[in-house]
Amino acid sequence: MKARAIRIHKNGPPSVLKWDEIDVPNPKPDQVLVRHTAVGFNFADTYYRNGLYKVAGFPAVIGIEGAGVIEAAGKRVKGYKAGDRVAFGGAGAGTYAEASLRGIGELVKLPRWLDDKTAAAALIKGCTVQYLFNQSHKLKKGETILFHAAAGGVGLIASQWARAAGARLIGTASTPAKARLAKRNGAAHVIVSGKQDIAKEVKRLTNGEGVDVVYDSVGHDQWAASLASVRKYGLVVLFGSASGKAPPLDLWEDGAKTASYFLRAKAANYLYDADSRGKAARHLFRMIKSGAIKIKIGQTYALKDAARAHRDAEARKTTGSTILLP
Repeated sequence: MKARAIRIHKNGPPSVLKWDEIDVPNPKPDQVLVRHTAVGFNFADTYYRNGLYKVAGFPAVIGIEGAGVIEAAGKRVKGYKAGDRVAFGGAGAGTYAEASLRGIGELVKLPRWLDDKTAAAALIKGCTVQYLFNQSHKLKKGETILFHAAAGGVGLIASQWARAAGARLIGTASTPAKARLAKRNGAAHVIVSGKQDIAKEVKRLTNGEGVDVVYDSVGHDQWAASLASVRKYGLVVLFGSASGKAPPLDLWEDGAKTASYFLRAKAANYLYDADSRGKAARHLFRMIKSGAIKIKIGQTYALKDAARAHRDAEARKTTGSTILLP
């Protein structure tokens, strides 16, 4: 069948995102054909576009998160059928399209109460928080953490999840308006980066000790603040690079300053197969159904306008989750 998709033919700025026609073949025996109803935008999409993350080859359909309806299933597929609503995602998933072929190991069935837009907005971001707070470090009641970009899609989920866990989340945000949004979603305190000294504020809020865990998705621009904000024997978790790669870590010098632990928490090391992804998704869905987490969709764009979504995200004009509609 014919479908439209956002593809890149080379790496570069948002202008390299092209609205192309593609051929989607019939599913193989172990695949399903999915008609996409909503596509989740993730900041990692900009990394695939600009070349920080590598694509398998050009032209490439980017995107790592989506939801839709199964249109056809291969003859060996069990547990899924035409008409089932599913969410899917992961590295190289190629979700910026009207339709795609998916292996059943990529799929998560959607419960009736969860709509497609919310699923597309929440799956990867929510599963990211799930592994950050349950696997890279088991967040405990009474702990204090620093979470950068607390008003973003991941940050708003993290703020609510931390509150539900009884932890105290100190966030950072780029504007006072974003800081207020993060606080409304559960952050105990929010530091406005660029206007306040992050490490100094963290030390003030923790009686000079620093936080138990730092979660850093910003990388280069806030790495020094992350290292200066963690307590002795604390943990710094690096899980993104929105401002560029974090500077190389000198374990001899940097480690001696804090006596802390450092972890690069890559999603592929936690959400590595159908079982691990399914477990994380089911945990996320329980949190949403209980009301502990509410998914804020801050922006909606037509899929063909993906370049505008990328420009707005890189200019820090967005809050919460962003979705693209085919």
